[in-house]
Amino acid sequence: MEIRMATMADLALITEIERECFPAAEAATREAFADRIGYYARHFLVLADGERLIGFINGMVTDEKNLLDEMYETAAMHKENGRWQMIFGLDVLPAYRKKGYAHMLMEKMIERARREGRNGVVLTCKESLLNYYARFGFVDEGESDSVHGGVTWHQMRLTF
Repeated sequence: MEIRMATMADLALITEIERECFPAAEAATREAFADRIGYYARHFLVLADGERLIGFINGMVTDEKNLLDEMYETAAMHKENGRWQMIFGLDVLPAYRKKGYAHMLMEKMIERARREGRNGVVLTCKESLLNYYARFGFVDEGESDSVHGGVTWHQMRLTF
């Protein structure tokens, strides 16, 4: 298994993985992924099993303390020297789940944010995933103001 930065050559596979992992109302579009790779490829990591992409993690860096819905669609809000690493998605193909691959991606993103001197990492998740992210040290800050995909999200923060 190899973790590396995403490239535009990965765009079609990233979009396909997203469609398998999220309902249509929550899934990012091909265009959104193209913008994300273009603006912050250093913060868009893919996991490959040989030649096959099996998952990815991505998110911008910002000085904003909270993850805002507009960040999902406006990659230009990225600020490379920002204090907070946001995470927009952690996707692993269903056939590869429960084998520690999502954990590998998350640990790599956390390690990178810590090494780069960020204040920490912020994400939103559904209530069913609160315990999963708590294992990494994330703390639930309660329901987010997010209306992304028409569902209820909790904001979680890992402070260094």
